[in-house]
Amino acid sequence: MKIAKKGDNVKVEYVGSLEDGTVFDRSKNHDLPLEFTLGNGQIIKGFEEAVIGMKIGDEKQIKLKPKDAYGEYNPELVRDIPKECFPENQDVKPGMIFMTSMPDGRQVPIKILDVSNGTVNVDLNPPLAGKTLIFKIKLIEIINT
Repeated sequence: MKIAKKGDNVKVEYVGSLEDGTVFDRSKNHDLPLEFTLGNGQIIKGFEEAVIGMKIGDEKQIKLKPKDAYGEYNPELVRDIPKECFPENQDVKPGMIFMTSMPDGRQVPIKILDVSNGTVNVDLNPPLAGKTLIFKIKLIEIINT
């Protein structure tokens, strides 16, 4: 029986939840299992490490501390930026989330915290930063072993 190892392309089904039971994501929401290559850093560290050593059909539940998921919440990532940095035709309001491109091409969410006097207070932390995450994972397929 194949065992998932670094370099393998794998497909998994998963449900991700917070400690209070709130589900924040599941593979079924995307209509396909999650597919990634083990060892390439395409997904959060703790999730990837949990899949290594699994066999097809194996299921497990893991609990990831922030350091193994999206990191600790960093208050230094809350900043004020000029309102003119946002689309002119957009009515920017607290609670809104915008996607922006980083120099390396990654898309990151920016959460609007407050708007006042031509300045927008934003939070650049990942939405799940500082949170302990619980995943139920089922390995569906191992490709390229």
